[in-house]
Amino acid sequence: KYWPYKPAPPAANTVTNGVIQGTLTNGSDVHQQLQQAAQMAASMTRPGPQLEINTNAPEQLVVLTNENARYTFSSYGGGLKLIELLNYPETIPSWRNKRAQASGLASLNTYTPSPTLAVLDGPAVQGDGIFTLTRTTTGIRAEKTLTNGLTIVKDFSPTTNFLLNASVWLENRSTQSLSLPEQEWTIGTAAPMNPDDRGTPYIGMMWSDGDKTSDTAGASYFSSHGFACTPRTPPAEYHISETNIAWAVVHNQYFALAVVPHDHPSGVVMRKVDLPQLEGEAVQRYSSNGYTAALIYPAITLSTNQIVQRQFVLYAGPKEYKTLARVATELNNNMDAIMSFGRYFGFFSKALLLTMNFLHAAIRVPYGWVIVLITVLLRVVFWPLTAAGTRSMKRMQALQPQVKAIQEKYKDDPVKAQKKQMALWKENKVNPMGGCLPALIQMPVFIGFYSMIRTAIELRGAHFLWVTDLSKPDTLFLIPGINFPFNLLPLLMVGVMVWQAHLTPPSPGMDPAQQKMMRYMPALFLVFLYNYSSGMALYMFVSTLLGIIQTKITKTTQAATPATPVLTPPQKKKK
Repeated sequence: KYWPYKPAPPAANTVTNGVIQGTLTNGSDVHQQLQQAAQMAASMTRPGPQLEINTNAPEQLVVLTNENARYTFSSYGGGLKLIELLNYPETIPSWRNKRAQASGLASLNTYTPSPTLAVLDGPAVQGDGIFTLTRTTTGIRAEKTLTNGLTIVKDFSPTTNFLLNASVWLENRSTQSLSLPEQEWTIGTAAPMNPDDRGTPYIGMMWSDGDKTSDTAGASYFSSHGFACTPRTPPAEYHISETNIAWAVVHNQYFALAVVPHDHPSGVVMRKVDLPQLEGEAVQRYSSNGYTAALIYPAITLSTNQIVQRQFVLYAGPKEYKTLARVATELNNNMDAIMSFGRYFGFFSKALLLTMNFLHAAIRVPYGWVIVLITVLLRVVFWPLTAAGTRSMKRMQALQPQVKAIQEKYKDDPVKAQKKQMALWKENKVNPMGGCLPALIQMPVFIGFYSMIRTAIELRGAHFLWVTDLSKPDTLFLIPGINFPFNLLPLLMVGVMVWQAHLTPPSPGMDPAQQKMMRYMPALFLVFLYNYSSGMALYMFVSTLLGIIQTKITKTTQAATPATPVLTPPQKKKK
């Protein structure tokens, strides 16, 4: 369907859009401030090739719109400058104004120094950087002839599933051979959309060779702090020489801009773009770094009238699994890996996401109640295991006097004491790992849920009771005097965890250091999850509450039908 792609000819008597000054987006004031910051950043000195523009020529912007997005093309560099997703708001109503409507449109490439598929690296391939834009029957054509005889023609044609076809021709119209240097073809720039966007761990670049996928978070790669916060000199760029790049993508937490080349480039590069800080309250939460990336194509020599054609498919849309899975099927690649569920527990994350979406579609309830339902289902599945663990701990507690007697009797021979203790447990059918085993088996599910919550765009803007956005903390207000957010769900989570710890005494024989660690476990979860997605705190709260109910039911059942082990008294030494 996509290869080879034949571009449509220009439409007859086409009239292009006039010069449009300023932004075409309809976002908030903060969004406009960020755009101004991006314009300032574009003029800052950065490593690597830059888009050189003859600013005497005004920028021409042409807009195409379909059912998914509004695409803005620029004559500066002749590429895709901005993508606005029509069905996704830029800003979700937050605790500051719960009744406010979602504002603006989620956008990609907003802060890019050069548009997508701009060809960079010196005057031999750039000239003055000004292209002529015309409409075709299916999209947009950008065309330019340089003084050295090189003509560059780019055709863009939006299709379905947030995809665009793109085809680029390099033609030598001079009377002599033309040597072109190594070029960088811009993928785009990843950056936060607004001050509420999570920045540090989610913004960066991914690329794949069709099999393995590499995900590089820009903040950690370009950090000036190394292991244990030791100072380090950050690298100027992330550069991979790989001749089998199937696709590359720049992304933030929930949206991605990917380029799928037909002819494999010789590498990929990512660099940091420093955006000026915003003034006011947003400064504290806004990540001021963007990360621009490009495909690298080797130097070539074009003989007279020779044409080189390069074809691409662009994806500019949400990091939504069902959409990316359709795209991966259409393009016969592994672009669904953009979801980045995790290397070791990705199976659980994917299964939980598919289950969550299935339940949401089947019973048509909000995602918050779906999370509650999934938590109940998981508790039901693990009920026999946790009940067996509780019974095992009760048996161990009943055997504790005999264990102490054995330890006292063989205090000078720890090895023999251990053997006698194991024999006692075996005789009374007690598994010393019975109390820990349920927690160990459920740990992959917990980690999978954690990863799933982090990447599930379905939770972005999802409401639940007082929570306005399950993908973010459920902040109710700032604590006066310290301006610290008051998040209720993590506090409720810790409350039920402390209650559960009170109802479940530590396992007999547990090391004192382990007992101390278990005592402070709720505090560790509070620190870990306080500013994380409220969907995760909701899952932990409901799961712990159900665990308390299960403990009480198990104890009641045991009281009705005692299952006391047969205690074997220690043998007295015969005189």
